[in-house]
Amino acid sequence: MPQPTPRAVHTDAILSNISVAYVQSQDAYIASRVFPMVRVSKQSDKFYKYNKGDWFRDEAQLRAPASESAGSGYGVTTDNYFADVYAFHKDVPDQVAENTDPGLGDPEAEAARFVAQRMLLKHEKEWMASFFTTGVWTGGTSPDVTPSALWSDYATSSPVKDIRGQKAAVLMNTGIEPNTLVLAYDVYTTLLDHPDFVDRIKNVSDAAVTVDIIRRLFEVDRIFVSKAIQATNAEGETEAFAPLATKDALLVYAPPSPSLMTPSGGYTFVWEGISDGTGLEIGTVRIEMPLKRAVRIESQMAWDSKVVAADTGVFFNNVIA
Repeated sequence: MPQPTPRAVHTDAILSNISVAYVQSQDAYIASRVFPMVRVSKQSDKFYKYNKGDWFRDEAQLRAPASESAGSGYGVTTDNYFADVYAFHKDVPDQVAENTDPGLGDPEAEAARFVAQRMLLKHEKEWMASFFTTGVWTGGTSPDVTPSALWSDYATSSPVKDIRGQKAAVLMNTGIEPNTLVLAYDVYTTLLDHPDFVDRIKNVSDAAVTVDIIRRLFEVDRIFVSKAIQATNAEGETEAFAPLATKDALLVYAPPSPSLMTPSGGYTFVWEGISDGTGLEIGTVRIEMPLKRAVRIESQMAWDSKVVAADTGVFFNNVIA
């Protein structure tokens, strides 16, 4: 006879709160911050995309007395999303929980943070594979741009000129100016010492170049620096780590919030239906495992990282040596 599972009848709000707080505190991860998060109630559905040319056609006409005005309209197409479900768990044996010293903290709370970290890493890697890569963006002077003088060549390169040139290319092709820049961490640290920025401020300030100075000179609203790393060794092997992003940058338009009438380079569709009724993008539950004499802490998340307007973005490939 079918029986309700513990997960079906109970959601541990405390564990959910712990995992969500942990997610929000991790500024090394950018997947949930670059493009708007569209919270959806269904795992899959359609959304509208507007025909770009219809919004920039000059069709207004002089109007004679007692005559109708000129009129037109705009066309729409549809696209679809499908939010794949990802999940991960950690079991906390009763013997471990009972034998844990007070100074070590709550084993279940630590497990919630542990599984949330794994979800963050999975989301970040999938975001990078969808957006921060070659062969995706079409708004620049070429599908993927590598500066003729790499930004690590301080003597001959000009990242400010390169960014402004690609911003102009997107503007001329779409009527929209990119407002967001994503930098791999090694690209960001290279720019901190670049003469394009150092020379511009040295006569007016003795302060060091900051991400805000870079943002203002690039004339973008937001800069995100990818700092996420992953372990590249298998369990039991010598530990080794590598960043998720290196040597690249993404210039793109992203509105502050999703809207039916607002274009965006991409959206992240997040299915709230997997959060066990909490209405959050990530769900964390506590599941009793009596046969194992343990408690399972499990998180799951469902999303689709969707490129919506490829012509509003430019991917800079290998901008440093």
